[in-house]
Amino acid sequence: MLTNHFLPADERAELQLFTDALERFCDTEIEPHYRDWEKAGQVPRELFTRMGAQGYLCADVPEQYGSSGASVHFSFAVIEVLSRRGYGGFVGGLQVHNDIIPPYLLHCGTEAQRQHWLPRMASGEAIAAIGMTEPGAGSDLKAIRTTARKDGDHYVINGSKIFISNGQNCDLLVLAAKTDPAAGAKGVSLFLVDTTTPGFARGKNLEKIGQHAGDTSELFFTDMRVPLDALLGGVEGQGFAQMMRELPRERLIIGVQAVAGAQGALDATVAYVQERQAFGQAIGQFQNTRFTLARQATDIAASRAFLNACIAAYQHGELTPEAVSALKLHTTELMGRVADACLQLFGGYGYMAEYPIARFWTDARVLRIYGGTSEIMQELVARSLLGR
Repeated sequence: MLTNHFLPADERAELQLFTDALERFCDTEIEPHYRDWEKAGQVPRELFTRMGAQGYLCADVPEQYGSSGASVHFSFAVIEVLSRRGYGGFVGGLQVHNDIIPPYLLHCGTEAQRQHWLPRMASGEAIAAIGMTEPGAGSDLKAIRTTARKDGDHYVINGSKIFISNGQNCDLLVLAAKTDPAAGAKGVSLFLVDTTTPGFARGKNLEKIGQHAGDTSELFFTDMRVPLDALLGGVEGQGFAQMMRELPRERLIIGVQAVAGAQGALDATVAYVQERQAFGQAIGQFQNTRFTLARQATDIAASRAFLNACIAAYQHGELTPEAVSALKLHTTELMGRVADACLQLFGGYGYMAEYPIARFWTDARVLRIYGGTSEIMQELVARSLLGR
């Protein structure tokens, strides 16, 4: 378990009980149904409410907003367990709901906004999504074209978003739009959009090469009128700064997903090579297999140490953008390498969708893209070394 040995004994014991209960929940509520959800292209809404009832949603949100106010380790543990078990498609949307949206509300929102949305998110009544990426604007968030024009006591929003995790299920969308198109980054604002608002429309659930259980959608806004109090924090032009402030946790939680997913792929492979026979012996007895597994285990252990250091820095408010960019770069590239090396040891069976290693492999690919591509991460690290 991540960081477990760094925690005080009482919190460590409580966290172990929490994760043990989550494992049992996965055994009964997720594992028997996950392949069907992959075929359906999304998990049922009821999964969020069932998780909320058990305290697995927004675990580190303070008690006054309907959650338990636990340490960040509890929220990260949810992503760790589900990623290690190979539920990467669900994790992609769950981490948006659990670890990306709540900090926007807690750090940037008004008290009324927090009181309205956070209890509903913690219970699973409201599923959250974030609307940043557009057809012509991915990592370059300043280039978004969705606009929000003030009109009396409302904003009128027009535009579209793409690749939105939880797009089919979401009730709350944190939406980036231009309130002053001529002001560049200073003209971007964030809005809390209730998706029952007229003018909001969902496109189709997009078909992906991996993470099939996670719904990913196009979203459209046509003269969508939202009240003035939907503006996050109540101040225009702060959206880009708010996004930059919250990106470290987004990239940190992707690091948790990547390291845990790599560990899950390795665990599945270790079990397989001890059972699979070739040339009269288990393939785990061949030197190539043993050395391959040893390399993956060593790389995962080193990456876990880096991740633990970044989690500790985050807890103390000391996690720098360049450190978390390096973490995101390293861990997501790691998961791709581990999943590929492990799939190879399965031979032809590794290419069969019924084997979990195939899901680890396909789910891993997008981690090098979302939350900022590996190329953007390299650029950010390079800037910290060399300047612009």
